[in-house]
Amino acid sequence: MAEPSASVLDLLRRVPYFAGLSDEVLAALARAAGTRRYGRGQIIFLEGDPCAGLFIVGSGEVKVFKLSAQGREQILQQLGPGGTFNEVAVLDGGPNPASVAATADAELYYIARAEIRRLARSYPDLAWALIESMARRTRHLVGMVEDLALRSVKARLARLLLAEAARASDRGEIDRSRMVSQAEMAARLGTVREMVGRALRDLADDGLIEFDRHRIVVANRDGLALAADLG
Repeated sequence: MAEPSASVLDLLRRVPYFAGLSDEVLAALARAAGTRRYGRGQIIFLEGDPCAGLFIVGSGEVKVFKLSAQGREQILQQLGPGGTFNEVAVLDGGPNPASVAATADAELYYIARAEIRRLARSYPDLAWALIESMARRTRHLVGMVEDLALRSVKARLARLLLAEAARASDRGEIDRSRMVSQAEMAARLGTVREMVGRALRDLADDGLIEFDRHRIVVANRDGLALAADLG
């Protein structure tokens, strides 16, 4: 079997819970991985379908989301290169717990559940890494519950804007095309578009953000952080 490329091994090292694994384990994972490509907006898999395997984002970006019976979307995560998803189904053997779609053209690596089980039996360090992955997922979900239950839409939006500003290439400026619309922001915050629009105006009226064509500029980072913590 051909040795995996250095680029795939480097990608696996970017996965936080794989970073401490030996080169031998990473090479075994890389050899078990297949690749798939998706265009922007394309569904990768749907909630409730049989386990699709463990996925790793090689390039592009995806969103993990759930839909209500009325079609309202709740985005659980947005993931870029090095991000992973569907660990729950891989570990418990149940159906996919959420749906996933590409939000930009994406190349994904996937490893079937049977391969993960085989490798985890051969490499105990991998089994522990997967346990750590579930702990990280739990922390993330606990944080989401805290935000939804204890923080206002304005506070949640302030936290989102701070996180996006930290990711942005231009410090303190957020390209609104990355979040497409207020409806998508609402899906990430667990609310509706009208509430996001009102919260954006409030933050602007408070002098914490400014609108500049297709950008949101953080005008007062400390003030925005305070708004995020007020709940």
